[in-house]
Amino acid sequence: VQLQACGGGVVQPGGSLRLSCAASGRIFRINEMRWNRQGPGNQRELVASISSDGVTKYAASVKGRFTISRDSAQKTMDLQMNDLRPEDTGVYSCSADVLRPGYSPRAYWGQGTLVTVSS
Repeated sequence: VQLQACGGGVVQPGGSLRLSCAASGRIFRINEMRWNRQGPGNQRELVASISSDGVTKYAASVKGRFTISRDSAQKTMDLQMNDLRPEDTGVYSCSADVLRPGYSPRAYWGQGTLVTVSS
């Protein structure tokens, strides 16, 4: 199972970016999917999550500015980020709880994509 995130870049404060994450491999079902980030000198934090039936949760710092969505059929997940702030700078990575045929569900992580918010 592989998770691949893309869409990062450099944006000015107040700008927007859309991140995407695609899962591939022999997958029976994907349960919860998550976006995480790690800013400079900070620990990794959970930014947003979405369950298999579409229930979303957000970190307080991004609520109202970020929107997480998924396409279960395509095994993809997006993060629309609006009104970006310098403190949103970091490496954004996606993770997912995946059920593979013949295996117990477990979390998989993808490599991150860098988001830089700077004027």
